Amino acid sequence: MATTTTTRRPYSLLGDEDLYLFNEGSHRRLAEHLGAHPKGKRGGFSFSVWAPNATAVSVIGDFNGWQGSSSPLQPRGSSGIWEGVVPNAKRGQIYKFEITTRNGLVLEKADPFAFRTEVPPLTGSVLWDLDYEWNDADWMATRGRRNALDAPMSTYEIHLGSWRRDPQRPTEPLCYRDLAEPLIEYLTSCGFTHVEFLPVMEHPFYGSWGYQVTSYFAPSARQGTPQDLMFLIDQLHQAGIGVILDWVPSHFPGDAFALAGFDGTNLYEHADPRLGFHPDWGSLIFNYDRHEVRSFLASSADHWLRTYHADGLRVDAVASMLYRDYSRQPGEWLPNKYGGRENLEAVDFLKAFNAGVYADHPDVQTIAEESTAWPGVSRPVEGGGLGFGFKWDMGWMHDTLSYLERDPIHRTHHHGEITFRAVYAFTENYVLPLSHDEVTHGKGSLLSKMPGDEWQRFANLRLLLGYQYTQPGKKLLFMGGEFAQIREWAHEESLDWDLLASPKHAGMLRWVTDLNRLYQAEAALHELDCDPEGFRWVQYDDAAQSTVSYLRRSRSGEAILVALNLTPVPRYEHALGVPAGGRWDEVLNSDAETYGGSGLGNLGAVVAKDGEWGAFPHRVEVTLPPLSVVAFKATG
Repeated sequence: MATTTTTRRPYSLLGDEDLYLFNEGSHRRLAEHLGAHPKGKRGGFSFSVWAPNATAVSVIGDFNGWQGSSSPLQPRGSSGIWEGVVPNAKRGQIYKFEITTRNGLVLEKADPFAFRTEVPPLTGSVLWDLDYEWNDADWMATRGRRNALDAPMSTYEIHLGSWRRDPQRPTEPLCYRDLAEPLIEYLTSCGFTHVEFLPVMEHPFYGSWGYQVTSYFAPSARQGTPQDLMFLIDQLHQAGIGVILDWVPSHFPGDAFALAGFDGTNLYEHADPRLGFHPDWGSLIFNYDRHEVRSFLASSADHWLRTYHADGLRVDAVASMLYRDYSRQPGEWLPNKYGGRENLEAVDFLKAFNAGVYADHPDVQTIAEESTAWPGVSRPVEGGGLGFGFKWDMGWMHDTLSYLERDPIHRTHHHGEITFRAVYAFTENYVLPLSHDEVTHGKGSLLSKMPGDEWQRFANLRLLLGYQYTQPGKKLLFMGGEFAQIREWAHEESLDWDLLASPKHAGMLRWVTDLNRLYQAEAALHELDCDPEGFRWVQYDDAAQSTVSYLRRSRSGEAILVALNLTPVPRYEHALGVPAGGRWDEVLNSDAETYGGSGLGNLGAVVAKDGEWGAFPHRVEVTLPPLSVVAFKATG
């Protein structure tokens, strides 16, 4: 084989300003500069990698017989960057970096900035480009209002590898391209506004569902190429559906071929295991105090937003980033410089990350999965917050499921679990999640959590979903919940689509579809999701009968009355106060026969009578079906 030569400059993609910003920790577009990039008409690929503690770095691959001596890289001053060009490297070839450590060990590492990888369990990086002709200009021009705080956001959370498997090969997930048509048809028919993908970034362990990322710039090769994923997102956008990606800057696995011990030192991870090792997941924690690591993570976020046109990032495990003692016993963690438990470096990173995202992409949203009472998670950085657009309301999810899992006879003693949320509902911009975390690891499906006989379980689930859709906050539902999957989610199997042949399951899907339609159609149900003016209690203290009722309101004063009966006992002539007289149309009834209910209701409407009820000038008398949510709209 002929010797492959490498040269350094003037082919470098790294200018002096790039190096300065990278080493300062403020570079947000490193994907355009580090890693492997085609050289266009000149042919070949340029390579660059950060390995500041290496004594030598080469690129090895199909183009040089995997001989590091053929393609050495050169250091770029004191920046820690090694770079060079391989003239005969071609698109599609496999490569890695060969790194010689200070101790003389030779490591073979995948490219941290690779755009494509081999299909696991293979671990090589693939030379690739990101050329793609997008056709979603209309969506991109209008997505700001679709992602706004006052817009309806109803998100379908999905694991792409197990939503629907290839019918001819049930053990294999569908390709990104093959998913486009059935997924769009389904989301459109169900009325979801957004879809959220569990992490699509490459991960060697399929059972991690993507949450143990080894390649922060490449989508999983199990389901196709980068362009295949772009096609899927492009098609979703053209159908009017937003795309949110899960993103994991909190930890990464210790696989020897990837980031761990990258140049023979703890480069990306913190060296002290009390700060750099995650006891729950057996993974490594990023060193947020290292400037270059901050640039790496910020650039990963920008890459998915800019290159893949993602409309938002849901940031996983934020609580584990905020606290040094997260899931640790005394003596297993180090306090910060003030003696506290807060991870100040991670806090600074999250603030900078959010500020950078909204500066560069003001029409997207960042969403925090954060389970503690950390103040101001979704408040602006300049006001002392972390700067996220939204925060998952984990407390609502926990309290509501805890309440509804109880036999209705005991609910009267736990009434506060269903009403407590109003105390804090507007302290953050909330998303109400019924996520994958609640249907895994032996927790069972949403349906299986519900008590009672089969009829009551379905009624309780309809009640849960109706409560979610009529509470202030954006909505998120994990796949399978919309048609009452019976078994717990299994990541290596398709959802049980055959259940839709059953009237009970088909009725549940119709219920979710109608919830989505009404949520979007009625400004009172979404416009003030993040504003206390959008919610008012009618009755919260009826623990004896286990009912609650409240008003949702729009900016223009439109009102929707929502009432929940949390027992299997019908309530007839149940009096409630309302702000206006006249006709109130029944716009929602989870007990309708079309959903699998008993058909009890209010014959389409009730009429408000004069006469005070509590603080309201008028009153209505309504029928509350068993285990139901009903809603009424004032029509005069």
